Amino acid sequence: MKYDFDQIINRQHTNSVKYDFAKEHGKPIDALPLWVADMDFCVPHEVQDALIKTAQHGIFGYSEVKGDYFNALRNWYSDGFGFHIQPDWLVKTPGVVFAISTAIRAFTQPGDRVLIQPPVYPPFRSCILANDRRVVTNPLVLQDGKYQIDFADFERKIVDNDVKLFLFCSPHNPVGRVWSLEELQRMGEICVRHNCKILSDEIHCDFAYKPYKHRMLISAVPECAMQTVICTAPSKTFNLAGLQTSNLFIPNPDMKAAFQQELKRVGYGELNTMGLVACQSAYEYGRSWLNQLMDYLAGNFSFLKDFLAEHIPQIKLIQPEATYLAWLDCRGLGLSTDELNRLISDKAKLWLNDGSTFGAEGVGFQRMNLACPKSVLEQALHRLREAVL
Repeated sequence: MKYDFDQIINRQHTNSVKYDFAKEHGKPIDALPLWVADMDFCVPHEVQDALIKTAQHGIFGYSEVKGDYFNALRNWYSDGFGFHIQPDWLVKTPGVVFAISTAIRAFTQPGDRVLIQPPVYPPFRSCILANDRRVVTNPLVLQDGKYQIDFADFERKIVDNDVKLFLFCSPHNPVGRVWSLEELQRMGEICVRHNCKILSDEIHCDFAYKPYKHRMLISAVPECAMQTVICTAPSKTFNLAGLQTSNLFIPNPDMKAAFQQELKRVGYGELNTMGLVACQSAYEYGRSWLNQLMDYLAGNFSFLKDFLAEHIPQIKLIQPEATYLAWLDCRGLGLSTDELNRLISDKAKLWLNDGSTFGAEGVGFQRMNLACPKSVLEQALHRLREAVL
């Protein structure tokens, strides 16, 4: 079946955070929203069908899953990544951010230091601070248009600050890196050597563009499996964020028990019925849909890169290796953060993510969501061109 990603679907007046809350976020109500990481594409029809069948049953009591759910996960990660999960590793949560906060409380104490690699997804920092822990940064280094890890600084920061937990973003949001096998091994070896636990957020794992290949951390570095939590979810891959289903893999029984104890402390129980149904059907039937989506997203990135080079050369695209999020280097415009945000929001009438929210290293950048019909992207870029001229 061929899917139509060019279709414009009106998301206004659906309680969409992306579309219906511009005023609440201080944005013009006519701003074109290309910010928060959900997609403007319908889910695979098999997922819709499964949800409709469940809704028609008409009873929505407490729900759990049996072997078919795990089999769908196992087959997806085995076929796609050579990652062989075990049933006793699985812990389900309503989201990866929820899992991050839970892991911080489970594996550290108030005042402990937790390491991140900015510019990075803002909840990494906010979850640390909200749980009374201290942030340690190992900033990524931009060299020749590509972000790299400063491994000497990485190890020094862990040792000097007695870092207990490292929040790892793989693939990286927002800079779009797919970490190489060598990078993963070097990072894992450092964490093993210094007994630093790892939470590896791999929610964007399905979005690696050829020739890049995402490797699940504990497949790439088996020796760090006993100190790692792998976080996954169908939410980004299949546009299911509102159904709040995430799947964590924790090989170490003691770490799993500590994590589950923290879940008990916050009173968390079963997942949403619809989320479980959607997750299983997506992993069972969504491969063709995802393959077509990846081709479409690659086309959007190619169009963006060419448009910027021809019409707005002051803005540079950091070439993505993964994700549907474009990281735009706007420093060539010579504007302050406030001036850049006013140009984007008030003059271009675009709603993007201000790069400074990803850390000080993101000042002068903007994040743009390309998971939209190409015609919407074209409209956005023409608005941006007119604003810059």
